[in-house]
Amino acid sequence: MAAIFAIEHVLGVSESHCDTSASNNVMNYLESIEQEVCSWPEVSVHPHRFGGREFRYGSAEIGHFHPGGIVDIPFPRPVRDALLDEHLAEEHQWVPNSGWVTFRARTENDLQHALWLLRLSYLRYALKAAGNPKDVFERESDILRLSTRFKSLLQPFIRSSTREDSDHQISA
Repeated sequence: MAAIFAIEHVLGVSESHCDTSASNNVMNYLESIEQEVCSWPEVSVHPHRFGGREFRYGSAEIGHFHPGGIVDIPFPRPVRDALLDEHLAEEHQWVPNSGWVTFRARTENDLQHALWLLRLSYLRYALKAAGNPKDVFERESDILRLSTRFKSLLQPFIRSSTREDSDHQISA
């Protein structure tokens, strides 16, 4: 204990004067992410088995965060590959050859990007469940400012409307 006191005295720091603003900011960013994602239709939040919070669309996980600002998000492999190619996320630390990506949220800009990634994950489930998925796709593509590449990767999640299905069956 005396050694710690001596080091603190020489450096001019003590445990009671540690700067915790960076860790408090990260926690605030994570709380902001949770508030925003929980406001999306059909999303629920749960404790994550390795710590942090997990977001689900129905029973499907759209992503989770760990204390410290690490956000992990599952994607179909082609979307994951595009995110890595464009340096929009990192390989997941523990399962790098999967569809999972990691993003580290440390700043206000990072918060916005983490929300963009989570919304991209959310979108594929929302498209499957939407009554009019083409309208949802157009609206979300504009909001997320999706590139042509990402639009084409999400196209398979747009099911045809009931009318188009019945028109196709009649003409067949």
